[in-house]
Amino acid sequence: MHHAQMHHAHEPRFGMKQVFGDMHGIDWMTTTRKDIPGLARGRRAMRLTALSLWALLAATVGLGNALLWSSVAQAQQRDDTNTGQSATHQPSSRLTESDIARMLPATDMGAGAAMRHGARVDASDDGPATPFDAASIPRNPLAPDADAIGAKSCAACHALESMKAAHSLHVASFRAGGANSGPQAACEACHGPGSEHAKNPAAPGLIIAYTRDAKTPVDVQTRTCLSCHVGGARQHWIGSVHQERGLSCTDCHNPMTRLSAEGVLANESINQVCATCHQDIRAQFNRRSHMPLPEGQMSCVDCHNPHGSITQPLLKTDTVNETCTTCHAEKRGPFLFEHAPVAENCLNCHTPHGSNQENLLALPVPMLCQQCHTNDDHVNDLLTRQSLRSGLVPDERVMERACLSCHSNIHGSNNPNGAKFHQ
Repeated sequence: MHHAQMHHAHEPRFGMKQVFGDMHGIDWMTTTRKDIPGLARGRRAMRLTALSLWALLAATVGLGNALLWSSVAQAQQRDDTNTGQSATHQPSSRLTESDIARMLPATDMGAGAAMRHGARVDASDDGPATPFDAASIPRNPLAPDADAIGAKSCAACHALESMKAAHSLHVASFRAGGANSGPQAACEACHGPGSEHAKNPAAPGLIIAYTRDAKTPVDVQTRTCLSCHVGGARQHWIGSVHQERGLSCTDCHNPMTRLSAEGVLANESINQVCATCHQDIRAQFNRRSHMPLPEGQMSCVDCHNPHGSITQPLLKTDTVNETCTTCHAEKRGPFLFEHAPVAENCLNCHTPHGSNQENLLALPVPMLCQQCHTNDDHVNDLLTRQSLRSGLVPDERVMERACLSCHSNIHGSNNPNGAKFHQ
C-alpha cells in the first residue's frame, strides 16, 4: 500500500498526451504574448492611416464646398449688380475708335490711310477695262466723314454674309484683281467706308445698304453700281422707265449670293425676275399660242433690255420689226410687193407674248383682215363667226386657213405675179 501510494505520488497528475498538449499550449501562449506588441503597433498604424485618409477626404470635401459656395455667392452678387444696373440702363453711346481697335482686327484699321496714299492704281489704267485695282470707294452722303476700315474688320461682325459672298463673282474678282487696292476693296468698294457704321452699327444710313427698307437713297445705290457697270447695255439707264419708277439694281440683282447661273440675279432665271413685277405679261405665255419662253428656248432679254433703251417697251433694237426679224429673217424683205401693215409694225396683226389664235394673231384671220380690207371685191361681204364651219351660214372662204388659203405670202412677195400675195 505504501508502495502503491508512493507510485501514485510519483505518477504525473495528467496523462502524457495532456502534458504534451499543455506544453504545446504553453508554447503557443508564450509565442502569442511575445507577438502582442507587434500586433498592437500594426493596428495602431492601420488606425492612423485610416484617420489620415478620412482627414484628407474631409479636407477635400470642405475645400470643394468652399469653392462652390464662393462661386454661387459671386454669381448672386453679379446678378444683383446686373439687376440693379438694368433698372437704370440706357442704350450705349457710339463706340469710340479705341473700342473698334480693341474689338476688330487692328491689321486693317489703317486701310483708309493706305487708300489715300495711293494703295490702288489710277483708274486710267491702260488695260482694256477698268481693273479691280482701280475700284474707288464710293462716297456715302449720310456719312461724309467715314473712313475705310477694311474687309477683315467687316468680316469680324458679318461672318455669315462673308461666308455667303465668298463664292460670289464680285468678291472673288476683288480678291483676285485687287492686290494693289488695299484691304478696303472687297466690301467697301460697294458699301462705302465703314468706320461710322462700325462705331454705331444700329444707326441706319451709315453704310450704303441695298435693300428697300434701307435709308440709303436709290440713286446712291444705282450710282454706286454704275461707277463700275457704266456704258454698254446700261448707257440708257438714266431716263428709262425702270429708273423713273424708282427701281434699284438690287431689285433684280443680288451680288452677295449665287442664285442664278449667270447675271447675279435675284432669282433663278431672268424670266422669273421679270415676272416678279410683270405678272400680266407672264400670264400671256399660258395661252395656246405663245413664244417658247416657258419651254426655256428664249428669255425676256432676247427682245428687251431692262437697263433701258431708246424705245418705250425697252426693246433691244430701234423698232419692233427689227426686233422680230432678228429671228424671223424670212419676213424681213425687201419684197417686190410689200404688205403695208407688215412693213409698218408687226404688232398690227400679232401679239408678241401669247395669243389664243394661231401664229400669235390678234384676231381670227377673216376678222383680222377685214379690219382693213372692206368695200373691196369679195371682202366686201361681212364675214362673222357664223360663217365658220360650226356657224349658222358656213362660208367656204373662212374655212381652213380662211384668207390665207389664197393669199399665202401675206408678209410680202417677190413674184412678178404676186401683187395679191397669191404667190
